[in-house]
Amino acid sequence: MNQQTDLTRRTFLGAGSALALGASGQTAPKVHSARRKLHEFDYSQVRLTGGPLASQYQRLHAHFLKLDEDRLLRVYRQRAGLPAPGADMGGWYDAEGFVPGHLIGQFISGLSRLYACTADPEASAKARRLVEGYAATFERDGNPFASPKASTTWPCYILDKYEIGLIDAASLAGVEQARALLPRVIQAATRFIPDHTYDRGPNSPKQAPYDEPYILPENLFKAHYLTGEQRFFDMARLYLLNDEFFNPLSEGRNILPGKHGYSHAIALSSGAMAYEVLGDTRYLRAIRNAWDMLEQTQQYASGGCAPKEAFVQPHSGELGASLRSTHDHFETPCGYYAHSKLARYLLGFTADARYGDGLERILLNTILGAIDPDDNGGYFYYSDYHSQAKKGHYQRKWPCCAGTLLQSVADYPINLYFWDQRGIYVNLFAESEVRWKVNQVPVRIAQRTRYPEAETIELQVDPEAPSEFAVHIRIPGWLAAPARISVNGKPVAVEAARGTFAAIRRRWRKHDTVEITLPFSFRTVPIDDRNADTVALMRGPVMMSAIDPPAELAATASALASLQPAEGKPLEFDCETASGAVRIKPFYQVGRETYSTYFRIPAHG
Repeated sequence: MNQQTDLTRRTFLGAGSALALGASGQTAPKVHSARRKLHEFDYSQVRLTGGPLASQYQRLHAHFLKLDEDRLLRVYRQRAGLPAPGADMGGWYDAEGFVPGHLIGQFISGLSRLYACTADPEASAKARRLVEGYAATFERDGNPFASPKASTTWPCYILDKYEIGLIDAASLAGVEQARALLPRVIQAATRFIPDHTYDRGPNSPKQAPYDEPYILPENLFKAHYLTGEQRFFDMARLYLLNDEFFNPLSEGRNILPGKHGYSHAIALSSGAMAYEVLGDTRYLRAIRNAWDMLEQTQQYASGGCAPKEAFVQPHSGELGASLRSTHDHFETPCGYYAHSKLARYLLGFTADARYGDGLERILLNTILGAIDPDDNGGYFYYSDYHSQAKKGHYQRKWPCCAGTLLQSVADYPINLYFWDQRGIYVNLFAESEVRWKVNQVPVRIAQRTRYPEAETIELQVDPEAPSEFAVHIRIPGWLAAPARISVNGKPVAVEAARGTFAAIRRRWRKHDTVEITLPFSFRTVPIDDRNADTVALMRGPVMMSAIDPPAELAATASALASLQPAEGKPLEFDCETASGAVRIKPFYQVGRETYSTYFRIPAHG
């Protein structure tokens, strides 16, 4: 191995993700890059123990364990001329579907992540069987794709999913076959993908005009680390979309309008990995500037963006107009997945709590509100902010959001806590436990809370022996009143400014308890700067929706600021509107009811 390759592999270890497992299944030791201020915990170190995140996690864990493996492999076996039991998948997935076979890599990835967190042997066994079944079809004829249509429609998109599936199977679920298969699959795919990068669009030079070569670098860098092969490092650099994307973003030029929402958002993770591996600060500037552009000019109150899957022109009123022109407002599991990954990268590079605020906002108000899938390919796709909307499954079976739903929810635990050499950072508030060591002393923190239904969080800190370290607590930027923090029942004087991490440094002993109160209040958020009279209602971090609303949902500012709580219904309120009283509750609690998300405030109100 040459010196350049060795250096890039050692640098990549700083990504904070353990990408190598021994035969015992234990995570290999990691070296953390100086480019990271904060590091993610391993999946195995964090556990959800209650509350809405854990409930959704458990339901989807059970759902994805029931996936019919013969159906998933059928299209591959048909292509390879092997016996192909099971029913056709239908929808996007079949040989003549929109993107044949596109989900198998994401399902392998998500199952491997579930196993890494829960140690559920069924999850690892299912991931292993899917790898083995896919490998048997690949060995037959050396074709990695499900059908000729798959290899000419979105080959880069599908290859990216194969890569992360095999990487996660090898590194998180101990599937050694995946480690050996990965380089061969990438090599076999090269005859179907372009030899250069280009932006998605009708002027692209491929027969697949909407393919996305610019999404490939993140997982190619990971493949380079896992295999040690220089060619994947070179491929990762080749596909970075510098001239059309990262360079202008790094210079502060907003080139997002008109671009595809999910694919360009997920491409920002490739920029983050490029900064991680190459140390080129142009990529850090690009992803930070892109976050600002998204946050300031593109987002609904939920944190979602890109109506009809395209970024809008800032200061044009297009976001407000989208409330009337479409029901396809936010590609929810896919868009959330891209946004959450970017938030974790930026938290790691900067230790800036604002990225935790953004992650909380989009998690609680988009993906958590996705209705559960059925057992035959029905999945939630778009969040709808149109008046009198209803949640439902996408009209075609097995859309892209099926794969990112599993990966997104499997990643919930690693969003909660981060660490540095001085202590731990509590980023999100949810019933959970985290375990790690401080100077070889095992420490457990248990978080007890009904957040976001309640505004109080309790942390029980349990080191096995007295240990000195800092507990940093994210103080949300949305607070209208100061946070209150106490240790063992006594208030502590710590800097707790909004939008920062408050640091409690002390020698901790078993059963020490930290209590945090984050006072909730109502506020309104305009849809955009050209439609200031169209607002969403927030309570703390949560976007509220009106249930069974009138066609025109109008209320005065004073009415929205003084809602009456519904007895026995946390986070449900009654609101006086121009058409009478309506019930208000969080978007994430909305099921199949009719709802509206945006209010109009009359000019005199």
